[in-house]
Amino acid sequence: MTITVKCFASLAPLQPKNAGAFPIAPGETVARVMERLRVPEGGASLIFVNNVHRQPDTVLRDGDTVGFFPPLGGG
Repeated sequence: MTITVKCFASLAPLQPKNAGAFPIAPGETVARVMERLRVPEGGASLIFVNNVHRQPDTVLRDGDTVGFFPPLGGG
């Protein structure tokens, strides 16, 4: 099973070389993918799976697209 991983802004350096076909195990969650990518604790404030906001405990399926966005600031 594979997914597409997209890491944005300051998380871009964590995007794997095989981002278009990142292997996952059956039942793997977004949180486990974040661990594998070494996303720091609190490093992804927004998570999207197939363009829908999701939580780290979301179970991924073959063909999903996961996007990670860091906390954004402004002022």
